[in-house]
Amino acid sequence: MASTNDLKNGLVLNLDGELWAVVEFQHVKPGKGPAFVRTTLKHVLSGKVVDKTFNAGTKVETATVDKRTMQYLYQDGDDYVFMDLDTFDQIHVPGGTVGENANYLLGEAEATVALHEGVPLYIELPTSVFLEVTYTEPGLQGDRSTGGTKPATVETGATVNVPLFITTGEKIKVDTRDGRYLGRS
Repeated sequence: MASTNDLKNGLVLNLDGELWAVVEFQHVKPGKGPAFVRTTLKHVLSGKVVDKTFNAGTKVETATVDKRTMQYLYQDGDDYVFMDLDTFDQIHVPGGTVGENANYLLGEAEATVALHEGVPLYIELPTSVFLEVTYTEPGLQGDRSTGGTKPATVETGATVNVPLFITTGEKIKVDTRDGRYLGRS
């Protein structure tokens, strides 16, 4: 348990059995009436963002979220198997928890896995990864870097829009947050 006066960004709260991360908070002391704390909370699993106000000094239940650096090993059915780099324990993360990150996940890649009471909540990848283009339409004479884009399939099976001059077999840098092409390696 913690007081609302102890809130800080990144703290995870357990409100009615749901896990919420504090994105932003502000202590407000109006001229009249008691002080209160205005917060912006993000649901840990769904990503939904809500605003919530607490009276100052109210007790709130905190949740411990353990973030560990793990290495992705392989896919087992719908699960993704990660290995803790400190203890070498393997953990199965459901495909729903991995979500869109699977598009940028290569074998032996490192990721941060957030756990609450041994249950994986979400994974965080590095902001960018290098992936090899496995197929894209060939470029034509006159294609330039300032021109348009074309779809390219990368080694994980994801499709990324790339400039017209990119060819099959090249390694490209991709933003894992939104799937944008960032450049060549």
